[in-house]
Amino acid sequence: MLQKMKNKVISLFNKPQIVPIKGVKYSTLLEQFIAPFNKDFADVEYYEDIFEFAINAWNFGNMKLILPEGESDAAMSTLNRQDIDVDLLKRMIDYKVSHFKEYTNFIADYDIAETGDGPVLSVITEEQNSFLTSMSESMETENTQDDFEENYINRNAIIIKPLQPFLDWYSNLYPDELEEELEEVKEAKIYLISEDIEDEKAWLKSKFDKIFRVELESWHLNKKEWPQKRNYKMFKEWFQVDISTMIYDFEKKPVSKSE
Repeated sequence: MLQKMKNKVISLFNKPQIVPIKGVKYSTLLEQFIAPFNKDFADVEYYEDIFEFAINAWNFGNMKLILPEGESDAAMSTLNRQDIDVDLLKRMIDYKVSHFKEYTNFIADYDIAETGDGPVLSVITEEQNSFLTSMSESMETENTQDDFEENYINRNAIIIKPLQPFLDWYSNLYPDELEEELEEVKEAKIYLISEDIEDEKAWLKSKFDKIFRVELESWHLNKKEWPQKRNYKMFKEWFQVDISTMIYDFEKKPVSKSE
């Protein structure tokens, strides 16, 4: 069963991507990039985890080609955490540098759509100059505390509140949970997305499972006990969804992201 899943993962990379880049199928490149490491992923049960790990390795490989050696090593040193196979990541980064050096686009995002013919993977890439410009602008924004004024935040928000099916799922897993602990589960979460997204509902319909997985993982790490056949209809049954396009910040201190 596990091997069949692995074969399905690899076959997904043959599907068309959202944005073709100069005639090169980055989905096919990703298939070739992952193939030598199939055995390393033998114990990984969910193909989303394989995708995300491989995409991180690909992008770190691109950064290694750009950054001076000392800065590249410093970036890697931040990954020495127990939940990351750093050795595998380093081997995949080196493989990206040695075998895919000429393919400099960064993989910005991916999506898996469930169809009648099975899952279809879509890959979005970003050219090197655009990626570096965005990263530079982000760093400048973080460093301009004196220029910050209370104002609208340049993000839209998706507000997710668990409904009874989610609470029932959680309660079945933790029947002895105290009422005050269950109240925490009921709290809404806010997901910020780009203000440039014109149709937030369409975006949510294509990205719902990313939010679904974050919500599940927040309360239970064993993916075998997650609902397995998740779809958008189930998502709307499990969560109340509200969308806000106007977020105002009263504080003068800049917003920061925790690591």
